[in-house]
Amino acid sequence: MNTHKSDVHTISPELPAMFDGMKLAAVATVLYIIVRCLNLKSPTAPPDLTYQDTALNRFLLKSCPQLTKEYIPPLLWGKSGHLQTALYGKLGRVYSPHPSGIRKYLPMQDGATATFDLFEPQGDHRTGGDITMVICPGIGNHSEKHYIRTFVDHAQKDGYRCAVLNHLGALPNIELTSPRMFTYGCTWEFASMVGYIKRTYPQTQLIAVGFSLGGNIVCKFLGENRMNQERVLCCVSVCQGYSALRAQETFLQWDQFRRFYNFLMADNMKKIILSHRKFHGHSSLKEYYEKESCVHYIHNVNVPLLLVNSADDPLVHGSLLTIPRTLAAKKSNVIFALTLHGGHLGFFEGAVLFPQPLTWMDKVIVGYANALCQWEKQKPPCQSGHLSENSCTEGKA
Repeated sequence: MNTHKSDVHTISPELPAMFDGMKLAAVATVLYIIVRCLNLKSPTAPPDLTYQDTALNRFLLKSCPQLTKEYIPPLLWGKSGHLQTALYGKLGRVYSPHPSGIRKYLPMQDGATATFDLFEPQGDHRTGGDITMVICPGIGNHSEKHYIRTFVDHAQKDGYRCAVLNHLGALPNIELTSPRMFTYGCTWEFASMVGYIKRTYPQTQLIAVGFSLGGNIVCKFLGENRMNQERVLCCVSVCQGYSALRAQETFLQWDQFRRFYNFLMADNMKKIILSHRKFHGHSSLKEYYEKESCVHYIHNVNVPLLLVNSADDPLVHGSLLTIPRTLAAKKSNVIFALTLHGGHLGFFEGAVLFPQPLTWMDKVIVGYANALCQWEKQKPPCQSGHLSENSCTEGKA
């Protein structure tokens, strides 16, 4: 009887080690991608500031610590401009209060109806003054957005009255009454709201605040006519792009997924336009961008002006930031603050994972406003916030 040895297949002892090496390589690759995407190795730092050395600017920086202290985003994800932007875009804020306001309707000369929401302060202002923040939200936004509600609630608690513009056509339950909707730089509705506030509260002083597209509108409004700056204490602009023409060119690029963000914004605008089928008329896209950008007007703004941007904002290309940096270097009333992190209107703060309800952005706007109001209260009679520190001497000459 013949016996045959069965075939036995043996595994080379090198194979398990090779598989383990592949697993380690895969894990290392994933970790590398996570570290790169989340930007975990990026340091934290105070904002990079551009300003002229004046008595007012020294006082503002001393009195508003958010501008000189380290901004610390949540450790695990807060150094990614994409995640900061995505969290702002999808959730708005971690905890969103519900401030109680009254909606106002303003008929315009062309038949349009501007609307804004008015929120009274929840206490006295620290200076004892009557101060109103006139607020212009981002593209297609309105007073019901979470980031706006969070900021308004914070400002109310510090004694500010808040008036928040609802962009024409942005509120789904408000029908358009004329053949147009909001655009990138049309200041008509904002001007109408400011005019109402000035007439209704003749003793109030104004602080103009703009977010993203709203920053372009408030700066353009102030620079269009010197009279628009009357009774305005200061202006704060956060995350705007300054020049629509230059920005449009960068949105066609794929770095920082900018083209993808352009698609998302265009899709949102398409939904708003199709819901009303009304829009402004311009002879060309270039003419539209040229006329709508605050870059042509912002040099006329003489009230104290704080311009805030983030270096990792995926919507605002770094080349656009030469505009505010150059302006702050030339004009003594301007401070340009550039954070390393924050994304587009994110600016979340926190230790490791969970962000705080209030963002750095909320705190810095109110902190700057408080400092400016305090300066106005204690300044010599011959000075105002937008005059040089030698104005008393010049007045005696």
